[in-house]
Amino acid sequence: MPSFDVVSEVNKVELANSLDQANKEITNRFDFKGSDARIESKELELTLYADDDFKLSQVHDVLIAKMAKRGIDVRVLEEGKKEKVSGNKLKEIIKVKNGIGQDLGKKMVKLIKDSKIKVQASIQGETVRVTGAKRDDLQAVMQLLKKDISELPLQFNNFRD
Repeated sequence: MPSFDVVSEVNKVELANSLDQANKEITNRFDFKGSDARIESKELELTLYADDDFKLSQVHDVLIAKMAKRGIDVRVLEEGKKEKVSGNKLKEIIKVKNGIGQDLGKKMVKLIKDSKIKVQASIQGETVRVTGAKRDDLQAVMQLLKKDISELPLQFNNFRD
C-alpha cells in the first residue's frame, strides 16, 4: 500500500553554516565595531546578543538573510522575548522548530479527513504518515497540505509504493 511521511526538519549542517556566516559578517561590519554583537547556539536554540535594540534587530536581519541564502526556511524560527543582560546589553533567545507538534499534527489529520480523499493519516511521533490505495490520492494530499499548512515548512519523505 503506497504511503509517505510528512515531516518538518531543519538541515542542521546548513543551519550551522548560516550561523557561522552571520557571525563572520557581524564581526566584519563597520556598524558593529566595538560592540558585543554575536549569535550563539546550543542544539536547536539560538541566542542573539547586542548592545541595544537597534543592533539586536540588525543581528536578527543578518541571521535571517544568511539562513535564506543557505536555503533554510525562516518559518522554523520561534522568536522569544528580548531580555536585558548586564548594563544595557540585550539578548534574545530564538528556538528552532524541528518536527511537527501534536497540535499541528492533529490539524493536518483533520484537514486530510475533511478533504474526503480516500487516504488514512496517522500521527507517529513528530511525523504524520499518510497511506492510501492510489498514488494520485497521495499526491493530492501533498498538494492540499502544501496549500493549507503555512505554519511550518513541510517535507514529504519515505515515499513507498
